[in-house]
Amino acid sequence: MALIPFFQMLPVWLGHILNTGWGEMDYGWAWFLSQAVFILIICLVLMLSVAAVILADRKIWAAVQMRRGPNVVGPFGLLQTIADAMKFLFKEVIIPAGANKVLFLLAPLVSVMTAFLAWAVIPFNKGWVIADLNVGILYLFAVSSLGVYGTVMAGWASNSKYAFLSALRAAAQMVSYEVSIGFVLITVLLFAGSLNISEIVQAQQTTSVLALFHWNWFSLLFPMLVIFFVSSLAETQRPPFDLLEAESELVAGFFVEYSSGPFLLFFLAEYMNVIMLCGMMSILFLGGWLSPINVWPLNIPVLGIFWFLGKLALIFFLMAMVKAMVPRYRYDQLMRLGWKIFLPTSLIWVVLTAAYVTFLRPYIHLPGWL
Repeated sequence: MALIPFFQMLPVWLGHILNTGWGEMDYGWAWFLSQAVFILIICLVLMLSVAAVILADRKIWAAVQMRRGPNVVGPFGLLQTIADAMKFLFKEVIIPAGANKVLFLLAPLVSVMTAFLAWAVIPFNKGWVIADLNVGILYLFAVSSLGVYGTVMAGWASNSKYAFLSALRAAAQMVSYEVSIGFVLITVLLFAGSLNISEIVQAQQTTSVLALFHWNWFSLLFPMLVIFFVSSLAETQRPPFDLLEAESELVAGFFVEYSSGPFLLFFLAEYMNVIMLCGMMSILFLGGWLSPINVWPLNIPVLGIFWFLGKLALIFFLMAMVKAMVPRYRYDQLMRLGWKIFLPTSLIWVVLTAAYVTFLRPYIHLPGWL
């Protein structure tokens, strides 16, 4: 990591300033400090990104309905989300009398911690990743699966039939669509030949000028992009799959009894998971930090972070448009889509992809295919 040499030489520079004669910092301490600073920066950026994404979500929804949206706090309403967060932080934390207080307060912490942990293996640019694990996909799938525990704990600990029923719905929904997402990941892994997330991006790199037609979206995997997109909406309980908080049935869902900071943590975890899945779609199918047009200066390495964020923003815009335009599903329709359509389709695609990679790809290259 680029920060390690900086921290190794930091005592030397301070020694010259203070005339103390300090030597270089031990490599272990330099590595530890560099990782800590990098993690702190990522966490701060993520929390600010959530504020920006919530504002964008509200603005897009307002534009579809021909409204202005937030436009009072700050210029063009840009500080509205910050004002909402401050309002929540200064409210009283109310715990129901019959609730299990320990689990009631632990549930939002579990949800937000799993949301933060998932970002440990997401590369923002080449080499810009906290932990470049060779089994990054497995780590991500394992950590994201733990998020359901926070949901179930919140529903059960609230001692409310509405919250508990919502938690059961959410758990069934998340588990159902994680299966399809898992098979989608397998098809991408077969194409890339690696579980390392950075190598999945590198596998989509090409010397062709129109590089975007060599990414995974323009290949046999395009149906998997559609399944991953819809499954991401269900996994994060975004409309039209927000059955866990159907206002006419379950009020506000599994966090109906929450207020102030704990409620804010659930909101933070939800949008961090949304941003993470948008980032994963850009990595798995849209080339991650790679430039869509392989010409200088568009393909210089420093611009990789902007290409990654641009693709992430595009996918989130599509999610926001779905929220504004598509009516809510019934619960039986939601389960039917996951188990009777997405699961068989993704399973068949795993077989087709394995057959293509094993028997056809070594001998033929169709346009835009790896």
